[in-house]
Amino acid sequence: MGRGESIALGSIALGCLVLGLKGAAWWVTGSAALYSDALESIVNVAASAVALVALRFAAIPADANHPFGHDKAEIFAAVIEGVLIIVAALSIFAHAFHVWLNPQPLAWPLQGLALNAVATLVNGGWSLVLGRVGRRLRSPALVADGKHLMADVVTSLGIAAGVAIAILSGMLVLDPVIAALTGLYVLYSGLHMVFSSAGGLMDVAPEPAVLDRIRVLVAGAASGAIEAHDLRTRVAGRLTFLEFHLVVPGSMTVAASHEICDRIEDALRAEMEHLVVTIHVEPEEKAKQHGVIVL
Repeated sequence: MGRGESIALGSIALGCLVLGLKGAAWWVTGSAALYSDALESIVNVAASAVALVALRFAAIPADANHPFGHDKAEIFAAVIEGVLIIVAALSIFAHAFHVWLNPQPLAWPLQGLALNAVATLVNGGWSLVLGRVGRRLRSPALVADGKHLMADVVTSLGIAAGVAIAILSGMLVLDPVIAALTGLYVLYSGLHMVFSSAGGLMDVAPEPAVLDRIRVLVAGAASGAIEAHDLRTRVAGRLTFLEFHLVVPGSMTVAASHEICDRIEDALRAEMEHLVVTIHVEPEEKAKQHGVIVL
């Protein structure tokens, strides 16, 4: 079992613990706001399970049916997690509306807030772990899970503050209002996750700064070549695919041009992990004079 899968299993275990604590907080208080917090924890557990499945599928080596590997499975997982968050937001709106029509006094509020506070601390610590490990492993699924948990921490703090104000002021109507506001934040989080993750399914290019650095590295390592043009990149999970045309003198031997390609690939991989490079060598009459000029 890889590091990413172990972290995903840990997320499921801690997610169940947090779900139990937040569910208990809602149960003892009857608060619509705390219900919304507990419901999002159900999504956390489901999302962690989806991430685990995606990580295991992404780890499968390339085969005849998937010659570029299975890394995009993690992007699918991130999109699914965003959809689950959106569904949770809709459920929060429905419950908040029901409580708005039938307000009830909160029972055992201090005990409920204490249980919710413990759950929030657990979520906060684990979200930092997920973010750090996800970035190191270049795992979209783990990074998305970490961002979701941090969003959960923010909403939990806001919910706790709102419930405390409702208790102190005696304004029961604040409880469903806080739940509805939480639902709006959860909905935004889910939509943002879906749209940002969908870029990976559409073969989005890396950041402009990364592309500029690639051009600098190619130009610096391609001594002996004339030009590099039609440079294209795409990101698929933890992998970055790079391809371009390298123009060399027509009299250059295959061995010499291959040596230049090796130099370029070594320079790129020295700075970029999980990089797949494809270089198409062309004779000098194919030069376009608008690519990366290296001579």
